[in-house]
Amino acid sequence: MDLTATVAAIVEEMRAAPDRGKVASYIPSLAGVDPARFGIAIVTADGEMIPGGDADEAFSIQSISKVFSLTLALGKIGDRLWRRVGREPSGTAFNSIVQLEAERGIPRNPFINAGAIVVSDVNLAGHEPREAIGELVRFVRYLAADDDIVIDEAVARSEQQTGDRNRALADYMRSFGNLDHAVERTLGLYFHACAIAMSCRQMANAGRYLMLSGRHAEGGRVVSARRARRINALMLTCGHYDASGDFAFRVGMPGKSGVGGGILAVVPGEASIAVWSPGLNGSGNSQLGGLALERLAEATGWSVFGA
Repeated sequence: MDLTATVAAIVEEMRAAPDRGKVASYIPSLAGVDPARFGIAIVTADGEMIPGGDADEAFSIQSISKVFSLTLALGKIGDRLWRRVGREPSGTAFNSIVQLEAERGIPRNPFINAGAIVVSDVNLAGHEPREAIGELVRFVRYLAADDDIVIDEAVARSEQQTGDRNRALADYMRSFGNLDHAVERTLGLYFHACAIAMSCRQMANAGRYLMLSGRHAEGGRVVSARRARRINALMLTCGHYDASGDFAFRVGMPGKSGVGGGILAVVPGEASIAVWSPGLNGSGNSQLGGLALERLAEATGWSVFGA
């Protein structure tokens, strides 16, 4: 299989695609991103990197950060996390408050906004927000083996200025006793996590531990094989919000999207893949990113459901 040729063909098709979706406009710093951009990077189990398009241009990873925040939180408190966050698909918008009332402040999964806010609350324990932000950035740098990864402060400010719905979610969960810290402190970590900037190349490298049964590509273990399997399972069932079933049907890989237009996808034992195209579909997922991964799955046979 010639992955280089496959990636080149996907890049060519995506760059010519007429329907590119709509760039997220509710966060001002994202609204001005050029919808013509498209990047992809694949790193295989043996360490080969195949980049294409705008693979080295940094973008706001937004909700893809929730994978790394979840990994960190599980390392801190283990399965006790599941007393505060569920593991089921939401079936509603990523910032919905409706289910929280029926389920008494327990968010449906760690990848919707409410769930990620609880995860941030866990990661804040024992730290000032600035310290917790630094810990998360260092962790992502470690995963990617790249110290150049930073937070885009302009995006973080945009998140804070437009974060009223997230404040409402946090206040509501705190009223049920599901946040331990002051809302603004927890949200400070959450907003900065969403504002981490990475390129496709960096993100594909950061996802390697989920491809390698929890091992770091350069030696040592990030998480147990069991935990890596479970994080992948959550990505498959919940990683694309209320379009997660459709993504599993069309692509068949664990994946986590972000409204910055990125998607991190994992083929256990085979590859870690990052794609980026800032235009979103109606579900808030990258229009061309999802299509590119569908094309890749067709060309390679990569799927957790069999070739």
